[in-house]
Parts: sequence; structure tokens; C-alpha cells
Amino acid sequence: MSVAATAQTYPVTATGPVAETLHGERIADPYRWLEDDVRTSPAVAEWVAAQNKVTGAYLATLPERDAIAARLKALWDYERFGVPRVRGGVQFYTRNSGLQNQAVLYAGDKVLIDPNPWAADGATALAEWEPSPDGKHLLYAVQDGGSDWRTVKVRDVATGADLADRIEWVKFSGLAWTKDGKGFFYSRFAAPAKGQEFQSENLNQQVYFHALGTPQSADRLVFATPENPKWNNSAEVSEDGRWLVITSSEGTDERFQVTVADLASGEAPRTLIKGLEHSWGLAGSEGDTLFLTTNKQAPRYRLVAMNARTGAMTELVAEGPDTIVGAAKLGNRFVIETLADARSKVRLHEATGALVGEVPLPGIGSVTGFEESADGVTHFSFSSFATPATIWRYDARSNAASVLRQPKVAFDAADYVVRQMFFTSKDGTRVPMFVSHRKDLDPAKTHPALLYGYGGFNISLPPGYSASRLAWMAMGGIFVQANLRGGGEYGAAWHDAGRLANKQNVFDDFIGAGEALVKAGLTSPAQLAIQGGSNGGLLVGAVVNQRPDLFAAALPAVGVMDMLRFDKFTAGRYWIDDYGDPAKAADFKVLRTYSPYHNIKAGTPYPAILVTTADTDDRVVPGHSFKYAAAIQAAKLGPKPQLIRIETRAGHGSGKPTDKIIAEAADLWAFAGYWTGLTRK
Repeated sequence: MSVAATAQTYPVTATGPVAETLHGERIADPYRWLEDDVRTSPAVAEWVAAQNKVTGAYLATLPERDAIAARLKALWDYERFGVPRVRGGVQFYTRNSGLQNQAVLYAGDKVLIDPNPWAADGATALAEWEPSPDGKHLLYAVQDGGSDWRTVKVRDVATGADLADRIEWVKFSGLAWTKDGKGFFYSRFAAPAKGQEFQSENLNQQVYFHALGTPQSADRLVFATPENPKWNNSAEVSEDGRWLVITSSEGTDERFQVTVADLASGEAPRTLIKGLEHSWGLAGSEGDTLFLTTNKQAPRYRLVAMNARTGAMTELVAEGPDTIVGAAKLGNRFVIETLADARSKVRLHEATGALVGEVPLPGIGSVTGFEESADGVTHFSFSSFATPATIWRYDARSNAASVLRQPKVAFDAADYVVRQMFFTSKDGTRVPMFVSHRKDLDPAKTHPALLYGYGGFNISLPPGYSASRLAWMAMGGIFVQANLRGGGEYGAAWHDAGRLANKQNVFDDFIGAGEALVKAGLTSPAQLAIQGGSNGGLLVGAVVNQRPDLFAAALPAVGVMDMLRFDKFTAGRYWIDDYGDPAKAADFKVLRTYSPYHNIKAGTPYPAILVTTADTDDRVVPGHSFKYAAAIQAAKLGPKPQLIRIETRAGHGSGKPTDKIIAEAADLWAFAGYWTGLTRK
């Protein structure tokens, strides 16, 4: 049976009489019952099963779905590595042989942790990890089913056996060893009430110290802010082991209070930088001096030296035209990572701040790594849209980089082109986007295109590799990544221009990107699909409501869809920095104008929509997507389908096993490919 000949019938979703008067406006919420946890609510579980049954049956009719899955599997099947960390002369790194569900952690040439046997479905993952300074122990976190909660353990590197140490209820935490390797600092919340593990708000995060060989009940409370229960508190230790640095923040915005303690003298933590006003990032230390990146008096950031006892500050590297996104002390020099029009550019500076030169990079792309080191030697990875992550060794003493590990892939990167375009948004702002596709595409024709965006929380989108996106391009589609306001590509001003009362700028930028692609003759509204996840899922939901005529298909993933209740669950309260507070009348007025769940245009022809979420997402709880999907299915939005695909044990995205990634991508590309004409025969 062909897709076009299949009449789409959705499961019946019950409605309730729930309504509230918020700031003088009566707001109906007929699907609030879908906020209940699927693990404990039989009604929600039944709804999920019914939706998945309908969606699965529909996806099974799509042409090329099996061929797409096979192509994805072939492209994913390559050896890939993580950036190494060297401790005690031992190199620790992750490696995936190709189709392993989870990457394996190595110490030298020895397998230290293989998480693949941990769960039959591959959904229990190795999350954060940190070797001790002497390389004798590995501190690591276990993530189950995609949850943000972590269980922290310690492994003996020599024997490969775990110690008895076990730390629970860790979330959004750094893991920081003391220099002697006898213990570590971490952040945790109180154990949630039974049945509320995946939905309750996370309040009163506290920093603890754990001594090896002791139970968690004996851990020492190091720092807490009971007077500010919404603050997050995260600890790190300087590379020389002397300074404990605790950054406190209330939300996702990079505004920190900084607390320090001299571990050598055993002093109690004391406030060094008071108030949540600016960003501060540790780049290294020397004696009583901390080296920090900051946006204080520098929207695109600068590097400063601060006396850890007096707070006296001296500028080392001034703010420049490019946005500083990272810095590290390498021996007696500094490496400074920047974004120049959303592309990575790395510079080397002397201890005085004087510029030595640029770190050699192989082209347009993005870098990660550059971990601080006393001897000046470190590692980084480089990737681009058609270039998988290659691991490089870098020596700051000579400013020389050499390839350490390069993946072998089943395609030729030279067959693809990556270019940057700029377009003018609605208010005249110049916005960049990256356009990638096969070189042999006919420039005289329009082509199916996939436009991806995020636009929030100061998060930048530099070029990066994805086997899934390469599959889309290999099929003949164009992939476009737009660098919208709300991100961090151009510093604090770019972020501020896309948050709070300025959030509409993000939607205008995304719509402007689509219009620019059409105007350039690259695609057409009948061939244009859009995609975004989390805040990007909100983006897709909002622009579909505002411009349903511009897009053929929409793929909102794990999106924040109810902007009037987002702060009620788990990490939602952190997002007030970017979205505003629904409890405040002025913020509510803005949120009400674009909330995807509340602005669906009933009776208007909409693009084909495939919502994706997971039942174990405890960051953006799946109730957002459940309610949105129920609402669009009830709104009679034309002949194209509006479906939801609900994954089990996959969370917000991190830790998702390879087989689930491939299966989901195959469904997404089959769906978007059909409705943009890429796979339609």
C-alpha cells in the first residue's frame, strides 16, 4: 500500500476540563493528564503504546526505509576515538569499533571499561569519567536509560576491578580528584521521593568530598547554598592540585559566583567573586594566581589573571573580533579557542598574553579538547560536516600538531562541499549558515534540504560530523545548519538578542534561513524539512505554527512545547534565564505568543510532522511532546500526517545506544525524505 493511499487515523486522546486563569487569561490544558509519568500511569502507558502502533505502521509503508537503514549502518560502521587524557604516563581514551552500542574506555592498549554488557538493550552507558592524577584509579559515572541521574564508581586501573565506593543521586556534576588521588569532589542532590525520580524539581545541589574506601554516608559536605536553593554548585580542582574552585549559578545562563579554597592550607571555602553577574571559566593556575576567561567588560570574552586571595585582576588577552569559547594553560603558554563566524580558530599566546600565532587546523570545522597540561603537550579533535573526528597531538612549545588517530570511512570527503552563506533576517541582522551537500548536485535545480537549528542558551553550532547527516547528503539532500541568535557564536550580545523578550528573533532567523535557501534556488517550500532538538524542538514547533506554508516536513525532537509550565519539572526551572518566568506577567505575555502547544492554527494545512521523544527523558519531560502531539492530531491540520515516535530507555539523547540512533535516523530520513521528494518515486 502506498503512503499517499493510506488514510491516517490517530488514536483517540481523552481530554480533560483542566483550565487556569493566568495573568487574566483563561488557559485550557485538556491534555494535562499526559504529563503523568509513563512508568506509573497506566493511562499514559496505554496512550504511548497506541501512538507507537500507529506511527510504526505508517513508517513501515515509507519507501526506501530499509535502504536508508542499511546506508546508515554502513556509514556508522567505522572506528572512532575520543580525545585522550594523560595521567601518570597512561593515556586514557574511548574507542568504538564501529557498531558497538557504547564506546569502550581504554587505558593504554588495555580495555578498562566496556559498558556494552551492562544492559541487554545497550541503554546503560559510561557517562563522565576522570582518571586520578597518578593514573592509578578511574572515577566514572554510569547513566541508565538516558537519565540525567548518575551513579559514580571507582575502578582500579591495574586490576580492572571496582572499589567498594559508590555514589548515588549525582546530576549535573563535575568530578574532581585531589592531587594525591585519595579522594574527589562531586555535586549531588538529596534523594527524591519514591516515584518522583524522573519529574521532581532538583533543588539544593551540594558539593561533597569523598575519601576513597569510605561509604557515601561518611562524605564531607564542602559547600551548600541553602539560602539559594535553586543554585547549582559545581566543583573543579586546578591542574596543580592547589585550588578548589566552585562555580555557582541559578540557571543555564553563564553568570557565576566563584568560591575558592586553598587545598594546600586546608582553608574553608570563601567567596572570591560575589554575585551572579558574569561568566568565569578556569583556564589554569600558578601559585596564588588563577587564569580565567570572562565576559566581564568583554561580551566576546577575554583572558585575565586573578589573585586568588585578593581578587585583583589583570588582563592578559583582550576581547577581540572572535568569540573566546575556551582556554587552557599549556606549560608556560595559553591556547585560546575562538569562534570566527561560527568556525573554530585557535590561537597560541605567551604567558604575558602576547600572540605567538594560530594553531594549525586542517580546514573549516570545529575542535574539542586542549586539556590543560604542565608540559605543554595536549590533544584535540577536529571534525567537519564531511570529516569525522580526527585526533591530533599538539605541542604548545613548538606550536606543532600531528595526527594521532584518523578514522577510515566508507566515503570520500572530497565528494562533498561545505560552504558558509549569510542571509539577512527580518530586522536586518546578518546571520550565518553552513550549507553542505554532494559536489555533483545540479546547481540549476532545487533539491530536498534539511535545515537544522537551535538558537538558545549561549550554545554555539560550529561545523561537526554526523554519520546520519552524511547519509542524508549521500542520498542527494542538502544539509543546512543555521547559527541563530540566542546561541553563543558572537558572544553575549548574540545570546541576549535571542532570549527572553527577544526570543522571536530566533524564530525570525530560522524562517529567514528557509526563505534564503528558497531565494538562492537551492530548495523550495515543497522540498524543505526542518529539524531541532530540545530548545531546537521548541524552535521547530514555533516556526511551524508561524509559517506552516514554508516547510514540507518538520522533525521536532524532545522539545519544550508547553512554555507556560516548563518550569514545573526536573531541570525546567534552570531555563528561566533564557525563556523568562511564566509566573511573571510580562514574561508570560511573551511566552504565550509562541508556545507551540498553545498556538496551533487549527484547520490550517501544516507540514508533515514527526515528533520524537523518549519515555525516560528527565530533562525535557516527555509530557511536553505528548501534549503537543495530541493537540496537533486534534487540530485537523490538513492531509499530511502528524505523528509521534516514542523511544524507550533513551532519555534526552546522551548515552543513546548506536542501534537506537540508527533506527531513529532511518525513520526520520524516510519520513522527511518522502515528504520533501528525496525518496518518493
